[in-house]
Amino acid sequence: MSQPNSRVFLVDDDEQVRCAISRLLRAAGYCVHSFDSAEVFFDRADLSSYPACLLLDLQMPGMTGLDVQHRLNGQVPIVFLTGRGDVTSSVDAMKAGALDFLIKPVRESVLLAAVDRALQFACKEFETQREHAELVGRVNQLTRREREVMALVLTGRLNKQVASDLGAAEKTIKIHRGRVMEKMRARSIVELIRLADKAGVHAADDQSPSR
Repeated sequence: MSQPNSRVFLVDDDEQVRCAISRLLRAAGYCVHSFDSAEVFFDRADLSSYPACLLLDLQMPGMTGLDVQHRLNGQVPIVFLTGRGDVTSSVDAMKAGALDFLIKPVRESVLLAAVDRALQFACKEFETQREHAELVGRVNQLTRREREVMALVLTGRLNKQVASDLGAAEKTIKIHRGRVMEKMRARSIVELIRLADKAGVHAADDQSPSR
């Protein structure tokens, strides 16, 4: 089943294979972009705007499939295609994170199932990354002082304790805390802790305050 707004990238130097697989995937409702070499793929493929998976030939002139996998470093899920039962390469590819390793010619049902699994994985990862980037954007809206206040609030300190730590008036800390909650769109401290954790911001008992 095609995932909304997703892409399937196909890299194979065999034109007949590219055409056959592209036709199959498009008939199944997938958006397919095919390339005859890894070099062209890296030059033209948009890997950041959509959830995507990669159908990748193992043995190609120039950059091999394993070379491509190494360069991508997990950026997109990969399903390897090969005309040979290369056990060593298969093990290497799976250890490096490939989702599947298929021997050509591949049964249509097997190929479609592999692509569907890869795109489901890609969509989940894409949404996670999008959410993280959005939360980091909220954190980046905080002033330096607001970040200091948030880091101390995350430890469970009360306003008067934060004020003492930062050498500021409790009233001022209350204002900063309110702005933190507003900018982070948190309705409670529990939610602020959850959002901060997802954004990679953690409580800090030894903040270096700015005066």
